[in-house]
Amino acid sequence: MAEAPDENPTQLGVDAFLGGRLQLRQPSQGHRSGTDAVLLAASAPADFSGLAIDVGAGVGAAGLAMVIARPRMRAQLLDNDPLLAGLARENLLHNGLQDRVSVAEADLLSATSRRAAGLIDESADLVISNPPFLDPGRARLSPDARRRRAHAMSAEGPSALIAWIRAALALVAPGGTIILIHRPDALPVILESLGGRAGGITVLPVYPRREACAGRILVRGKKASRAPLALAPPLILHDGNRFTPAAEAIHRGALLIDW
Repeated sequence: MAEAPDENPTQLGVDAFLGGRLQLRQPSQGHRSGTDAVLLAASAPADFSGLAIDVGAGVGAAGLAMVIARPRMRAQLLDNDPLLAGLARENLLHNGLQDRVSVAEADLLSATSRRAAGLIDESADLVISNPPFLDPGRARLSPDARRRRAHAMSAEGPSALIAWIRAALALVAPGGTIILIHRPDALPVILESLGGRAGGITVLPVYPRREACAGRILVRGKKASRAPLALAPPLILHDGNRFTPAAEAIHRGALLIDW
């Protein structure tokens, strides 16, 4: 018997990133990749040439943007959503990146699931991640299931973010780097998660406008380092209703974040 048709099929669209150099197929509704992914991709070292893993990659926006800007690197895109992992595979093929990028469909928090998907602990020179920002015990969640999974942790309390970061850090080789983008109020938990495991931590605040409070932070740490904490100069995204020149150049893929 044929399967009944999906009464609520996911609508898809194509969006251009990096001035059109990256074309991404992604759901038209719910969570959509945008500025956070662009900033995360731009925050990796300009001369990076090793293996990077994009944890919670979704359709692959950050990981693929990072690869396009760095022709000598390789990447793995990790997500546990079958639809998004499938779209990530389509996107890497559509953008001609199949020789340098692969997709792993796995549960980050399960070492067994990671290994079954071909992810090896301490194999990555760099891990980047845009974790779900919301605590389901404190936030009003979207009724859209996929948007809810993208925006909220699966469990309440800071322990969920700690587990996410420590699982991501398990993939980083000693001396390798982890880079996260999150909200400023998560900084204490991020520092707790990295404490004793990574050092040389640098925090870069991202301001929507010069007169506003920071809306995002980029956090970078080096596994097994004992170097002290540092604060990088801020990035300001808008001047009035327009991107600042730096933010515009980052979105076009003409500038990487030097921090």
